[in-house]
Amino acid sequence: QVPLVESGGGLVQAGGSLRLSCAASGRVFIRATMGWYRQVPGKQRELVASITTGGDTNYLDTVKGRFTISGEPGKNLVYLQMDSLKPEDTAVYYCYLQLPDSSNFWGQGTQVTVSS
Repeated sequence: QVPLVESGGGLVQAGGSLRLSCAASGRVFIRATMGWYRQVPGKQRELVASITTGGDTNYLDTVKGRFTISGEPGKNLVYLQMDSLKPEDTAVYYCYLQLPDSSNFWGQGTQVTVSS
């Protein structure tokens, strides 16, 4: 297991911003993809954004232009800057780390609540 420690969630008004952080403790994996999923009760978990060791990024269509993923996957650090937040962004956000063999590790989740 690779413990992933998340921080930065909270309550914000619509239009506001939050920044999520995630770091792996213990062993560092030089080659890894990291990112964020989110989940609303009763719905499937969806990929919000990801970043590879090479710096390639991928975003959910509904967050493009509002969210920015950054970090150093090779040091197992990842951030998610969330701007222009909307009530529909309310969810539990989970950090993940994926190794080249497709093994996945998850954070404990952090609640993001956007009020209208």
